[in-house]
Amino acid sequence: MSQISEVFQVSIYIKAIPLILVGVSLNAFAQIAMKKAVGIAGMEWSFWPLVKLFVHPWMLICMGCYAVSIVAWAGAIKWVPTSYAFPFMALAFVLVALMAKVILGETIPPMRWLSISVIVFGVCLQAFTGEPEARKQATSSGNTETADSGSTQ
Repeated sequence: MSQISEVFQVSIYIKAIPLILVGVSLNAFAQIAMKKAVGIAGMEWSFWPLVKLFVHPWMLICMGCYAVSIVAWAGAIKWVPTSYAFPFMALAFVLVALMAKVILGETIPPMRWLSISVIVFGVCLQAFTGEPEARKQATSSGNTETADSGSTQ
């Protein structure tokens, strides 16, 4: 595999990160919007209360965020393997905690912040691994079939 092709493959991973982060961020905010909707409209398991909940403005915002996050996510996983993109979803733990504290006024205990930090560390580690390294190793060993597997053209 040529160096130009390898650089192009890495840039696809970089190009996917904004879409991944938009998807994760919208997904996280949808959680906050849903919490606000349930807090205001209530949550009962019967028809009319559920209708009232699902037409509440905060629930409509929630569903809109989910819809747009699906589009962003689909764009991202078109470029990169799902096994690379999906661990970024763990960043939603951080975003939801921050938004819950700021928007909802929730208290986040120190042990939860510590555990969220461990998750973020793991996500950062995996973000710098994956296909480009596997492609380089496969190319140097002469196994070009493995080097090209999983890539999108």
